[in-house]
Amino acid sequence: MYEPNVVGDWQEYDEHAGLRVRVHRLEAAEPPRGRDDAAEGLTYFRVRVTVENRGGRHFGIHLEDGQIDVRIGPDGESAFVDWRNSQFIEGYDVYPLRRATAVLYAAAPEASLSQVDVQVQLRVDDEWTDRRLWTGGIGVHEESVAAGTHCPGGPGGLAHQVSNFLRDQAEPGATG
Repeated sequence: MYEPNVVGDWQEYDEHAGLRVRVHRLEAAEPPRGRDDAAEGLTYFRVRVTVENRGGRHFGIHLEDGQIDVRIGPDGESAFVDWRNSQFIEGYDVYPLRRATAVLYAAAPEASLSQVDVQVQLRVDDEWTDRRLWTGGIGVHEESVAAGTHCPGGPGGLAHQVSNFLRDQAEPGATG
């Protein structure tokens, strides 16, 4: 079964040895070049997507508009993505032990920001990778999820729900 990642987790690609990606730093932030008129009444947030090469050869990476999908709230409604303010990875060679980061600005109703899903589909050397999903929320800290410490929002918070889901989906006898 496919398991979603928690914001901050690295996801490795078996078909591209050494290549990995993560969605991280999901945080409230205003866009650098001003708000888009279409986002009136919405709360802006920023998310970073980093591609890292730990392999022995370089990879040509494309991570552009349309390859990142952002959904918010329990119903998975589409967030407004501000393409004008976002920065993508367009035709960049990531050499061994190097990284490239895309910065995406989006906006949504503030009440929906406690649950944000980000789906990424990289293009590597003109081949499409499988889509991968990360889940998190504004106010859910990736450090607390990764360390297994107290998660904001209490036992019913999104971080606890994701952590419990992943633990329940692990094979019998696995520790986590």
